[in-house]
Amino acid sequence: MNEEKNYIEGLLGGIRTLCVGLKTSMREFFTKKITEQYPENRNELQMFERFRGSLTMPHNENNEHKCIACGLCQMACPNGSINVVSEMVETEDGKKKKQLVRYEYNLGCCMFCQLCTRACAHGAISFDQSFENAVFDRAKLVKVLNQPGSKVVEKKVVKKPEPAAAPAAEAKA
Repeated sequence: MNEEKNYIEGLLGGIRTLCVGLKTSMREFFTKKITEQYPENRNELQMFERFRGSLTMPHNENNEHKCIACGLCQMACPNGSINVVSEMVETEDGKKKKQLVRYEYNLGCCMFCQLCTRACAHGAISFDQSFENAVFDRAKLVKVLNQPGSKVVEKKVVKKPEPAAAPAAEAKA
């Protein structure tokens, strides 16, 4: 008697789970499909806003970028996919300044974690929407992001006026 009860309970439990599965299948059968015809619609295909495609270094119309070669992005990268090559140059006013020579980015070992863009204090690098990165040669995945002849955007330095207290001190003397 007990074995028959267990058999019937097992059979009813199986039928109940079968009905749950059929309900899910039928619900998905009648929902609207949103299939993308990928190769044909490349021009109008847009990825979602937070998509991380490939690392880029935006340049303006004067071929200027914001990278100051501080190396924070290179230090923040957990697997070494960024290599910043810089050199020290002397400016016309006699100060030494670090200058970007080469910014290499290895797309093949990038995890797209976005730690590099968060570490960049100047907003010099960002991820774009490109997603077609398939190549036959891995060497083509190493990209140089700074364009030939590019330079850093010059920030205008505003000099503070001398304090007015100095002439008053001379008048007392």
